[in-house]
Amino acid sequence: MSTANSSVHLTSGYSMPLIGIGTFKIRDRDTIYQVLDESFRVGFRLIDTAEVYGNEAFIGIALRDLLPKYGLTRGDIFITSKLSPSNNGYPKRINQAIQTTLRSLGTSYLDLYLIHWPGAAGIPEGSTQNTEFRKLTWDVLMQLQDRGIIKSIGVSNYTINHLSELMKNPGSVVPAVNQVECHPHYRQQELREFCNKANIHVQAYSSLGTTGGIGLLNDPIVNIIASEIGVTSAQLLLKWALQQGIGVIPKATKKEHIIENIQLDFMISDGHMNILSNLPQEKYTWNPENVF
Repeated sequence: MSTANSSVHLTSGYSMPLIGIGTFKIRDRDTIYQVLDESFRVGFRLIDTAEVYGNEAFIGIALRDLLPKYGLTRGDIFITSKLSPSNNGYPKRINQAIQTTLRSLGTSYLDLYLIHWPGAAGIPEGSTQNTEFRKLTWDVLMQLQDRGIIKSIGVSNYTINHLSELMKNPGSVVPAVNQVECHPHYRQQELREFCNKANIHVQAYSSLGTTGGIGLLNDPIVNIIASEIGVTSAQLLLKWALQQGIGVIPKATKKEHIIENIQLDFMISDGHMNILSNLPQEKYTWNPENVF
């Protein structure tokens, strides 16, 4: 099976493509359209967005044109969105936010909906109120899943502590996905092992390091291994994750990068995997560890 067709079976009972197109910071209508046009053409079938990205309406416009263009239906596409921290913990606002997302995207359901951050906006990181708000939010998402408005529910940026707390609540559904920063410079081994035991799929963001790819993409060892295999450094980093069953959602706006990001039908040797998995650690994005 090619990388483009690889998927993971979630605990919710649904399958999710292992590779998708990320849309973080792509807020321009024309750019979104061009990115999705090329992405569908080359085989991407998962779109990752979020309330705070400010692009859901533009994605909806693109879907209305592009699904028919490529002979696709809504059921052929997997759409992920995420709840803004500003709505975390407020049931009425959560329901309103999801309805807005559905209208913007032009769909009656979401394939996956994530709590974007373990904390709530305006609440200090060390406040126990974050714990209460997370439970309130999860209860609402479970209700929406029961109603079929969301097929799978999950979290993003959750630590082992956040996951353990959520799962100990009576009647709580285990998150289908935990979307976190994960790459050779920040491997999250302990968290990944915890999620694997709990059947929580780990999906990586920032697979290339920072949003602009500075640092990890320029790591000399990454460059050397990529050259030896005959692939780009970006392809190597994405394959490092996929080869371990970690989902990826790379963002790209240039056609050549979109094409490269799905041409991953090669294997990294055990020796090279071992080298990549022992690089010095460096975190590039926000840190949820201090959120109580």
